[in-house]
Amino acid sequence: MVYKDVEFTVTAVAAGAWKWQFRIGDRLVTGKTEARLYLLAVRRVQMRIDRELKKAIAG
Repeated sequence: MVYKDVEFTVTAVAAGAWKWQFRIGDRLVTGKTEARLYLLAVRRVQMRIDRELKKAIAG
């Protein structure tokens, strides 16, 4: 998927558990989140992308 020109993936690892990753520049960011719904997990990753983009611009 692509959000604000950042490609990211969200993969189910167990019931209600999701693994995600995205790359901004040459920095790879990975993590896990718990959510019952796939779209909620996607939204959480999008919010994380927003935070990382804000840090990249400010820093």
